[in-house]
Amino acid sequence: MFSRLQNLFGRKSQGVGLEITPERLNLVQLSNSGSNYKLTKYCYTTLPEGIFEEGKIVDSPSLAEIIQEMFKENKISTKRVATAVPMREAIIRIIPVPAELDDTELKDMVLNHEAALYLPYPREEVDLDYQKLGFFEDDDGIEKVQVLLVATRKEVTDSYLDTFQQAGLDVNVLEINSFALIRTIREQLRQFGSKEAVVLIDIEFDNTEIAIIIDGVPQFSRTVPIGTFQMQNALSRAMNLPPSRNPEILQGMTIPVTQFDTLSTQGTAVNPGMTALMRVLGELTDELRRSINFYLNQSDDLELVQLLLAGPGGGLMQLDEYLTQRLSIPTVQVDPFSALAIDADQEFSPIERPSLGTVIGLGLRQT
Repeated sequence: MFSRLQNLFGRKSQGVGLEITPERLNLVQLSNSGSNYKLTKYCYTTLPEGIFEEGKIVDSPSLAEIIQEMFKENKISTKRVATAVPMREAIIRIIPVPAELDDTELKDMVLNHEAALYLPYPREEVDLDYQKLGFFEDDDGIEKVQVLLVATRKEVTDSYLDTFQQAGLDVNVLEINSFALIRTIREQLRQFGSKEAVVLIDIEFDNTEIAIIIDGVPQFSRTVPIGTFQMQNALSRAMNLPPSRNPEILQGMTIPVTQFDTLSTQGTAVNPGMTALMRVLGELTDELRRSINFYLNQSDDLELVQLLLAGPGGGLMQLDEYLTQRLSIPTVQVDPFSALAIDADQEFSPIERPSLGTVIGLGLRQT
């Protein structure tokens, strides 16, 4: 991956950010003047079932054709694209290496020696990139440097590069979607100290990606197979409606802040759809609690200070208040426009805004 994903932590260049999800393509183009950003282009197109599933490109020719048509319809002439691989398809590790190594020695040690110790696949089957972080002293008083190692299987990398090549585009940035999302909220993360952890909860179409972040770096990551599609299906089945990939029915719901299982005892009418939805949300909350407890049990002197909600499900009305009550941790819905002071001619509702964190992060790599 190093030769092909060397732009993972690289410099910026002109182009667009394009996010691929199971249900749609999101595209943005940003411009900046000093510290101010302007959203110069935003568009999306829905994807039919069977194109992109479970984090993988299933039908590359069809996806390439849809991307081509999207660029044509929206009069986008640039050929340079930043895009992202889902976190579930990546291996992210922080590894310690001797501090005295020069850059050449560090590269050789990380890519050709240390990486193999952390990979579940043979070294020749993965693409790699890395980034030096901070220095520290180990338990023996020896100075070392932490290195962020990122890997994906070559077959995943190849599928992205091949698809965009078929679409006549040049992928000049290929990274992990959680990194793009972290870039969007970097200013929010800077307010926290080195002993304070933030949990980034990216509720996507068919899964939720959980990342525990310290000093802007993901220390722990996990993917849970619960997303907006599972919520929509539970809601539709309970209301005797046909299954749908359209999130409209879900976006119209307001999550009860009151402990849901006590509503009926208080004489409040509870419809079957909401009951089914809350059951799925309860499962997701339990998975979040397990992930948080697992990490905290391995970490000394660490305080978990905030949950950040992102993705298509992150903007559900009152979901932030619901999780604050259930997990006893302050929860905030990500708003990339406020976080980056982005000027936009288009209006985006509070429900939509958390879903644009990743694609805007990709657009930032191109400004």
